Amino acid sequence: MKIAKLLPALVSTVLLAFPAYAAELKIGLQDDADVLDPAQSQTFVGRIVYTALCDKLVDISPDLKIVPQLATEWNWSDDGKELTMKLREGVKFHDGTPFNAEAVVYDIERSMTLPESRRKSELKSVEKVEAVSEYEVKFTLNNPDVTLLASLSDRAGMMVSPTAAKEMGANFGNKPVCSGPFKFVERVQQSRIVLEKFEDYWNKDNIFIDKVTYLPIPDTTVRLANLRAGDLDMIERLAASDAESVKSDPNLSYESVVGTGWLGIYFNVGDDPKADNPLGKDKRVRQAFSLAIDREAANQIVYEGTSMAGNQPFSPKSPWYDSNFPVPARDIEKAKALLKEAGHDRVPVEMLVTNNPVAMQFMQIVQSMVAEAGFDVSLKTTEFTTLLDEMSAGTYQVGRADWSGRSDPDGNIHQFLTCKAALNDSKYCNPEVDKLLNEGRQSPDNAVRKQKYDEAMAILQDDVPMTFIGHQAWIWALNKKVSGFVPTPDGMIRLVGVKKAD
Repeated sequence: MKIAKLLPALVSTVLLAFPAYAAELKIGLQDDADVLDPAQSQTFVGRIVYTALCDKLVDISPDLKIVPQLATEWNWSDDGKELTMKLREGVKFHDGTPFNAEAVVYDIERSMTLPESRRKSELKSVEKVEAVSEYEVKFTLNNPDVTLLASLSDRAGMMVSPTAAKEMGANFGNKPVCSGPFKFVERVQQSRIVLEKFEDYWNKDNIFIDKVTYLPIPDTTVRLANLRAGDLDMIERLAASDAESVKSDPNLSYESVVGTGWLGIYFNVGDDPKADNPLGKDKRVRQAFSLAIDREAANQIVYEGTSMAGNQPFSPKSPWYDSNFPVPARDIEKAKALLKEAGHDRVPVEMLVTNNPVAMQFMQIVQSMVAEAGFDVSLKTTEFTTLLDEMSAGTYQVGRADWSGRSDPDGNIHQFLTCKAALNDSKYCNPEVDKLLNEGRQSPDNAVRKQKYDEAMAILQDDVPMTFIGHQAWIWALNKKVSGFVPTPDGMIRLVGVKKAD
């Protein structure tokens, strides 16, 4: 009898000693991430992983405002050349290294000087960064740069453990150590990235997931099938063609938001051997290619009305869009005339495209459209990370790659179209465009910035180092057991507040 009376108490004690359940969230990604080092990486899905792995100095809210994360407050000097930040106290990196001003100095200098870093252009305005006190840091700029905060809300502002980074060097991405809500466990290329909850996270009371597994599944149909089968809890970039099906599924939730990025076609216009072709050498041929595309039709067919046709780094709904250059109607006769003026009847084109079904469908439509104007396009499919490598190396003629977008307009144009920018895969260089885009970074007056971007756009619409074809919405599908997810226009998956029921 006494034993029977003790059992409920013992059971209660055991239940209190352990979590009610260990929640694992399995997220299906459209691609595999590249190197997991914020200084070196460039993939969109890499940023999704970092959102759980690596906290930043500041973050972006759903309405695209800059909000605190590791920095709690900040202020600019009157001349716009000094940015002072107060830092959150009591934060640790996953290896126990304390987060403080010295860590910020190390991380920013690493992103500015690491030979493999792709953040150099984003931090180009920073002359020096110094620790004012243990939890206060000051950025001194060589020129005013109103875009710096936006850069610090992304990979340039992600903080990694100085201890681990010094030990690992350029190989840091093999076992990244940051200060986000989840810490790195393992990675198997093209298979999975596994993170687990960091028990010493500064905001751990709002983290309700114990383990996150990211699984790259390029085929959108397979991703959705895995979600419906219960093998995934959430997928990003749901195919627009599946939107209505998900909305009508009682076991799934649907979330979407218009993104800040673009769908783009890059022309290699540099000095590389692969650029030695009519498209690489003559802007009239590039203009003809662009005019042969019916953007409205292609976006409607592929994205079923969820995306928007476009021809600039900013969508037609953006305040930064230049209305002097509206989305052009398809004009086959003008395209043919431009080709003839350039001395060509037909032009062979090798186009690099990722082996993603949606991207492939879009480019097959483009392939058919431009053929009518005189372009014989062959599509070369490859893994996404291989596509990025080839485009970065300049070993391609034409490439299709999209940009996830940034809250500040500078983030959607400067790093792609200035001479020495890290993501300038077109190898385009025009000093006048550099001058205008650099001036656009400096003014705190949006009217002045708009004027600079408009002047640059006039040049770019004529030179056509890239042709923009649309602006995609971010679409997610989730198991109904998952709650608390808030969609944001940057397309990230923030896990603070996300829960998964039994």
